[in-house]
Formats: sequence, C-alpha cells, structure tokens
Amino acid sequence: MRLLAHLAANGIEAIILPKSNRLIQGAYDKHLYQSRNLVERLFCRIKQFRRIATRYDKLAVRLASFVALAAAVIWLA
Repeated sequence: MRLLAHLAANGIEAIILPKSNRLIQGAYDKHLYQSRNLVERLFCRIKQFRRIATRYDKLAVRLASFVALAAAVIWLA
C-alpha cells in the first residue's frame, strides 16, 4: 500500500491488478491493464534477442536501432 500511496502523491496512476484474496480490492482500469500487459509481453520478446538483453551495443543510437529491428522482426513473425 505504501507504493500506491507514493505513486498517488506524485500524480501517477497505478495500473496494478489486485490479488483475488485481498480483503480490500483496489480499483483498476481493465483496458489500461490490457495495454500494459501487451507492452510487458513485447519487452519480454525483445529481451530474447541476446544482443539487447546483454547490452552489447555501447551507443544508445545503435541499441535503439537494434530494438527497432527486433520489434520489426517480431511484428513480421
């Protein structure tokens, strides 16, 4: 609960699915949670590329371009 209070104090909306066994269920936006889940799954798929997961590229431009290339490969697959 401290994390949610900290986020609320900084004006950040938390999109965290509440556990089913909690006594006090927190409210969440189902559509935003689905979008967050899609983004998290994309990052997991991108991290399967070893070059990205280990940060072989030292320059941010090269890393960003390879992330874009990996995302294109994932999109086409």
